[in-house]
Amino acid sequence: MTEQRYRAGVLRRLEEGRETHPTMGEFGLSQFAPYLINRIIARWNLNLADAFKEENATTVNMRVLTVLSVWPGLTVNELSVFAVTEQSTMSRTLDAMEDQGLIRRQQVAEDMRVKKVFLTDSGRDTFERLWPVMYERFALLFDGIGDDEYQRFVGTLHKLLDNIRMHNI
Repeated sequence: MTEQRYRAGVLRRLEEGRETHPTMGEFGLSQFAPYLINRIIARWNLNLADAFKEENATTVNMRVLTVLSVWPGLTVNELSVFAVTEQSTMSRTLDAMEDQGLIRRQQVAEDMRVKKVFLTDSGRDTFERLWPVMYERFALLFDGIGDDEYQRFVGTLHKLLDNIRMHNI
């Protein structure tokens, strides 16, 4: 007889003394969290791109502005991690944002190879102008979800991030 049990929240079976996993058909896309997360983030990014089009801002620009509004003075590597963007894309993005006057880079005295990134006044103004649009999209995303449920969800996301994290930041 096959015994079904949950391990780390994912259905597993014990068959003939060894653990097996369900097929994708048995599991189902509607229960496969990575698939659902990808669908949500893809739609989120498209919605933001559409909302920011008039401002000539991209979702990557907005991530940079958002992260630097909270943590000024990050290195390009740190900013790549927090803005969830490959370093090569981040470098090109920062070049363009610097040309637009949204950010400035400052060399670190202890290591002239390292530069920290800061918002300029124009970058801060742009973020403050776009933040309400982003917040309204966020509010729509979580419409009908109470504070307790939201806090549990964020707690679960932090656990997932800890499980998959490659960086210690």
